[in-house]
Amino acid sequence: MRSKLGARVWTVLLLVGLTGQFAWTIENMYLNVFLYNTISQDPGWIAAMVGWSAAAATVTTLLMGALSDRVGRRKPFIVFGYLAWGVSVAAFGFVTVDGMAGLFADAAAAAALAVVLLDCVMTFFGSTANDAAFNAYVTDVTTDENRARAESVLATLPLLSMLVIFGVFDGYTQRGEWRTFFLIFGVLVSAVGLLAWLLIDEAPRERSGAPYGKNLLYGFRPSVVRAHRALYLSFAAFCLFSVAVQVFFPYLIIYLQNYLKIDNYAIVLGVVLLVASAVSVAFGRVIDRVGKLRFVLPAIGVMLAGLLGMYFVRGMLGVILAGCVMMGGYMLVAAALGADIRDRTPKDRVGAFLGVRMIFAVLLPMLIGPQIGAAVIRGSDATYVELGQVKSVPTPAIFLAAAITLLTSFLPVLLLRKEDAAHE
Repeated sequence: MRSKLGARVWTVLLLVGLTGQFAWTIENMYLNVFLYNTISQDPGWIAAMVGWSAAAATVTTLLMGALSDRVGRRKPFIVFGYLAWGVSVAAFGFVTVDGMAGLFADAAAAAALAVVLLDCVMTFFGSTANDAAFNAYVTDVTTDENRARAESVLATLPLLSMLVIFGVFDGYTQRGEWRTFFLIFGVLVSAVGLLAWLLIDEAPRERSGAPYGKNLLYGFRPSVVRAHRALYLSFAAFCLFSVAVQVFFPYLIIYLQNYLKIDNYAIVLGVVLLVASAVSVAFGRVIDRVGKLRFVLPAIGVMLAGLLGMYFVRGMLGVILAGCVMMGGYMLVAAALGADIRDRTPKDRVGAFLGVRMIFAVLLPMLIGPQIGAAVIRGSDATYVELGQVKSVPTPAIFLAAAITLLTSFLPVLLLRKEDAAHE
């Protein structure tokens, strides 16, 4: 008989999970726009913010995930994390250039630095509550019989989050009502932290007896890397693919708004995300049947075609079509490589490799990719003048740079296929 998750657990999964995705959508997509539109048009600040927040997320997940194992509880980390996470989200609305004018000679630079630092604080609380504690809680309350169902539902929440924010709340940002926008979601995230205290019924669990430092460092030992060469090649492929994504993704909304002059970019993103999600779901079984590695190279080809399409198209319809190909390919590559990594991860060391995966999948891509994008933007010399200020604009060259970067992911995939063939 299949075990079932109760209504209370489902409520926690959906409420806490979706609210966390609201905050991550704001962090990943809207802070860049907020920084660009209200504080500084220097793309270097966006690159710095993305990189530093990625570092904060990686370190926090490593430290706090292991700490929650040692403590033997997830609930306090979720509750406190969401409460503080909400306060940090709301705080962005109070960072302005005018507010820094009386304190610093370069008010814009000071305000931009404040946003970068506040983003790191926000990421610390978010990664503590969501990446580390909530994800561990999901593992704790699910079983082999119902975990896939729970994961399939949770996987839809990032998409749902983006669609809700684009469709209902994007108007606040387009009207420049950033303080209201951040306050709405800040209050929501903190309120869910309070509800989590009432809803989460956490059963006592055994504390981890493994040495804290030993677990943190296991995946970084040279002997472990040599013993799991194929796993680390798969990590490398995912890393290079993710770097390519980060070349253009942090600047995507800014590009649609300021280069293509598409005011209804929420419609564009909504259609593209829906189609890409449908493609991912439709091809899930195909990936298993064909084989992860055999599927990766064609999927990379699809994404390459989409990136090249984005380089050439200018109208709204063309962007939607090219965007569907680009993001559809992105979802397929991510699904195939992600499944390959899961297959190769030792089942008795899943937790120990979590931090390693964060470095390859989040930290390095978000440090390197946005810097490449920023360099391309600066080199394009595309600018416009507003209120006497010269502002840099992302150009289609970011998609060409992403395509070139994506080509590098072929090498580890080919090496991985050679590695597998040698062991057959």
